[in-house]
Amino acid sequence: MNTKNAVANRIIELCGQKDIAINALANIAGISPSTLYSVLNEKSQNPGIVTIKKLCDGLEISLYDFFNTETYKTLEQEIK
Repeated sequence: MNTKNAVANRIIELCGQKDIAINALANIAGISPSTLYSVLNEKSQNPGIVTIKKLCDGLEISLYDFFNTETYKTLEQEIK
């Protein structure tokens, strides 16, 4: 799994845990739904950390909590 997919999967996972729809998260986080959907699909290959921080704020978690998962601990290096 690459980093971009890990980010998208984590957002979907957290929305499920908190019972928040994707559009609702975008509104809560102060970003457009189209921006969030581009992070979740193949359109955006490099979601910015500021966008991820806003999403974390909307989910009421820290960046540490967002990235502190086994998925991120075991991601393969993308520079080869």
